[in-house]
Amino acid sequence: MKSYKLLLGLAVTASAPSALAAQPAPVLDINQPVAASQSVATNNVANDDVEALKRAIQTRNRALNDMQLQIDDLQNEVSQLRGLTEEQAYTINQILQRQRELYQELDRVASMKSGPSQPVASNTNTGVNYSANLSENESYDRAVNLVLKEKKYDQAIEEFKAFTRKYPNSSYAANAHYWLGQLLFNKGQLKEAEAEFTIVIDNHQDSNKRSDAMLKQGMVAQKQNNLDKARQMYRRVISEYANSSAAQLAQTRLNSISN
Repeated sequence: MKSYKLLLGLAVTASAPSALAAQPAPVLDINQPVAASQSVATNNVANDDVEALKRAIQTRNRALNDMQLQIDDLQNEVSQLRGLTEEQAYTINQILQRQRELYQELDRVASMKSGPSQPVASNTNTGVNYSANLSENESYDRAVNLVLKEKKYDQAIEEFKAFTRKYPNSSYAANAHYWLGQLLFNKGQLKEAEAEFTIVIDNHQDSNKRSDAMLKQGMVAQKQNNLDKARQMYRRVISEYANSSAAQLAQTRLNSISN
């Protein structure tokens, strides 16, 4: 009996691995909800993508902003350079005009010293008739030389004042008043300078200094912050002396106060 039980136990034990091997593998139902850990992982990936997109947009916006700032800076520099160029062009024109005036006066003085004592016809460069009065010539030459050669401007002012009082109808009168106005303008005596330029404009309409006197009249008004009068004088120069260097300078001045 014991032997039978022992054989039966060995048979059950031998059949146990076969029963275990025959059990089916577990099956996963796809309709069941996804585990919470998997959902969290998916959300994290989506959030990372959104943050990366935000950073890309912010980077692009900063780049566009920096580019706009650079463009604004370049525009400001161009405007400054344009203003500087116009100012330099005006200064150069003034220097050239002044040189022409000086050369004309020097030519006139040289002609007087080498020429005859009788009246001389109008000089095509200066538009001045030389006087037959030697003392009148000497007085005018003395005043001019104080400016051109000796650079004694205060003394020149007194000489020109004396000359205009003594020879009010001189052929040099327009030039003398213009020189006097210019010297007074340089000293900042604007009212006195304005009076001298007005004499040239009103009383010497055939003088080649008249257009320059109009220009300087406008410059006096501009320095006095009377911009309406300055514009009026500049436009008058442009209208009456369209092709002159004074008109070119007047246009530059007019542009500077019309913007």
